[in-house]
Amino acid sequence: MTPQEYNKAVAEYSDRIYRFVLKSMGEQERSKDVVQDCYEKLWISVEEIDYSKAKAWLFTTAHNAMIDIIRKEKRIVPDDSPREDIYEQGYTDLNEILHKCLGNLSESWRSVILLRDYEGYSYKEIGEITGQSEAQVKINIYRARMAMRKMIGKLEMVV
Repeated sequence: MTPQEYNKAVAEYSDRIYRFVLKSMGEQERSKDVVQDCYEKLWISVEEIDYSKAKAWLFTTAHNAMIDIIRKEKRIVPDDSPREDIYEQGYTDLNEILHKCLGNLSESWRSVILLRDYEGYSYKEIGEITGQSEAQVKINIYRARMAMRKMIGKLEMVV
């Protein structure tokens, strides 16, 4: 990758990576640090990485860095079950409900949902980023959606 391609990768992907990390971690400063670290690692490896693979490489690096940070802080929920029913808290804004549900998912489920539904990646690309098989990605997306559906309950009950 040339320095010009590196600059293009920064311009094209930094916002998307930041949004992905921010939605997973919930902390702006930490998310900015993860993105900065990803681009630093990319610069160090700039000669070995082809520009066409920079996007996947950056998201994979960001995902792995995020997982490492969260594990260090012991924020990961030990099991993959939702922690609470969302409609019992009296939320009425759908966007707020969805963000709260995302926050209640385990890290592995939250990552695949964010990559699929927010960033629009294919199952194969998500598998490459997270290190899962395509089948496991599909299973985790399905389970995460079912958990969110359970947390939300019937929409009529929320409103």
